[in-house]
Amino acid sequence: MAPPRRTIQFRVEQLAVDGVRFLPGEPGCSRTCCRPAPREGPATTVRVYEFSRTDGRIAVARGGLVCCTIGRKSNMNGGELDFVRWLQRSQQKLRAWTKLAVGDDMAVLDIDGAAVLVTTDMLLDGVHFSTATHSLEAIGGKAVACSLSDCAAMAVRPLAAAVSVALNDRMGAADARRLVGAMRRAADAFDCDLVGGDTTRWSRPLAIDVCMIASPYPGIEPVRRGGARPGDALVVTGPLGGSLRGRHLTFTPRVREARRIAETLGPSLHALMDISDGLSLDVLRMCEASGTGALLEEEALDCVISEAAREAAAADGRSPLVHALHDGEDFELLAAVAPDAATPARLAELGLCRVGQVRDSDLRLVDRGGRVRALEPRGYDHFDG
Repeated sequence: MAPPRRTIQFRVEQLAVDGVRFLPGEPGCSRTCCRPAPREGPATTVRVYEFSRTDGRIAVARGGLVCCTIGRKSNMNGGELDFVRWLQRSQQKLRAWTKLAVGDDMAVLDIDGAAVLVTTDMLLDGVHFSTATHSLEAIGGKAVACSLSDCAAMAVRPLAAAVSVALNDRMGAADARRLVGAMRRAADAFDCDLVGGDTTRWSRPLAIDVCMIASPYPGIEPVRRGGARPGDALVVTGPLGGSLRGRHLTFTPRVREARRIAETLGPSLHALMDISDGLSLDVLRMCEASGTGALLEEEALDCVISEAAREAAAADGRSPLVHALHDGEDFELLAAVAPDAATPARLAELGLCRVGQVRDSDLRLVDRGGRVRALEPRGYDHFDG
């Protein structure tokens, strides 16, 4: 370990990042072990061995070992996760009709006793697609499919979408018709109406924003990502990794699968979300929302490593496992299922593959030899770079 830049003694009740107080975990754990501290209870003295004022990074040590890192890029110049945490902490007082705001795949509103869900997704040329290499049909289809995947993430029924498009000034009405035609086809596949939106032009690259409206299926409450419990099985619906080799444009949103999973498992389905930014990062998001940790299993992950991940590994020298854990743009579902419902027969019936288990704290990976190590969540972060 490098010599400490600065050593300060804190009590846990005084240790905070952007106003959120944290508890330390155990030596060797990842930063996910830092859970919001209770307002009451004994304070523990911990040592902050490094504090960088430029990125708000704080590392906690116990007995000379680094215990965890709190708030990587935790200021407003930091990462996307930190920005979302800030949004949640600074949320204005919600009106009575807003039942769920920031922090899940869709917001939930109560309109005269009926639940209405809403989400929005923006896609940018050069980030989510490339007009230089991808067809307008593929781009339009993906734009709507991403929002349909948010409906799958909460096991709800897509109803209607409104789309705003900023065309590059070299594009015209014929290009707009191609985009909209693809969007309509993607929406029609899931009985979803394209009900309008807005169109403009500018000198910058193509930008598309989709606002999706959904409702619960009869007898099925929207499934949130924050219900995972220690002991739950972590399962996914399909192959992961290597999506940028083409699948990120051609994926099928798991809307039907989500409904079947929710209907079959009922209250045994504790948490659900889609995998958009990489398995490791999205597991972290589920754990943070649930106040838990997770243990992923290298051997179990074999069943979800895609052929595209193996091809990508052969091309760049990184392992297929790394691609499956961190690539993103998979748009499969990640679920936490009660252990008594996660039998091999039931998972096979639903097309689910077990990849790990929910734990009390930490984000870890157990390798084929049984060795357990901290798993650093990596994936796509819009605030990186």
